[in-house]
Amino acid sequence: MSKRIALVAVFALVGPAAAHHGWGSYDAANPVTVSGPILTSKFENPHATITVKGDKEWTVTFAPTFRMNNRGATADVIATGKTVTAFGYPSTAEKGEMRAERITVDGKTYEMR
Repeated sequence: MSKRIALVAVFALVGPAAAHHGWGSYDAANPVTVSGPILTSKFENPHATITVKGDKEWTVTFAPTFRMNNRGATADVIATGKTVTAFGYPSTAEKGEMRAERITVDGKTYEMR
């Protein structure tokens, strides 16, 4: 019985990590800058995300929330209705999605890496 419990515990810990997409699916050779109003904002793990109305609608993916908070980019900074400029890398897997390297909101720049 203890082997079964141990196996379940391993899957519980490894499962979420295995589902994580990592940063390898972003095109660092072709950075993009997106500017516009924030239409939606989700400040939750595994990554905070916003939707921005730029030249088209973009989903901007950030670091985990603890890293965002450590850099001063709190939920209030990326709140719906604010205007953001996001610099980062477009996804090679999801059209219209990018990973932010840095953002500027209200004249302040926040480094995400």
